[in-house]
Amino acid sequence: MQRSTEDAQRGVQSRRERLRAELEREALTAARKLVALEGIEALSLSAVAREVGVTPPALYRYFEGKLGLAVAVYGDVTRDLVATVAKAADALGPEDYGGRLYAATRAVLDWSVANPGEFDLLMGAGHARLVASERHVDQVLIRELGGLFGQTFMQLWRRGILRYPSDQDLEPRLRSQVAAYGRLMGHDYPAGVAMVMITCWRQIYGLLCMVVYGHLASSFDDFLPLFDNMMDDLLALCGAPRKR
Repeated sequence: MQRSTEDAQRGVQSRRERLRAELEREALTAARKLVALEGIEALSLSAVAREVGVTPPALYRYFEGKLGLAVAVYGDVTRDLVATVAKAADALGPEDYGGRLYAATRAVLDWSVANPGEFDLLMGAGHARLVASERHVDQVLIRELGGLFGQTFMQLWRRGILRYPSDQDLEPRLRSQVAAYGRLMGHDYPAGVAMVMITCWRQIYGLLCMVVYGHLASSFDDFLPLFDNMMDDLLALCGAPRKR
């Protein structure tokens, strides 16, 4: 009898946990939809609660106010982006370094164009507002997306393919910053390797913003030739040209 009672209690508890997990998932999905359609400014617990059919206080057990909800959305969007990029890179052979870097970067471009609202949250004005309130989120994309690209850079470094500046070639303050950037990505390589990565990223990020926000659209109705030209230069810098 006691065992039956305990089993019943565990069953009830398991059902409650499942329902809570479903509500949390539904709330995140609704929050992402709001961000995608209307931007981070439209995000609120009350708006999400209306979408999922509960009262705002019911969501406080999952999210600590609007900021907690925004941080949760940021993490969820980041995981989806990283999964998309990883899938694109993994479609190529492990030693096709140039191909993997090109495919991964192209996946970032395609995802950004398809999801401008979520791009804004991860890398645009929405991100700037979120970081102002919760600075640690700035590390999430570096760790997850940068860490993914860093796996290929690690191989380029270990194989002696990548040419990178020595510590002596980097101004001390810059060396300290790029070393911190490298540590966030979770890879143990010299600061110069991280310097090559940030050199690539600052160009890629610029092009992403141009495309997503429509800068120079009157001249560049198709950004792929410009993207390919940039990637060929960056892959040459990394010593890993893509196969044609």
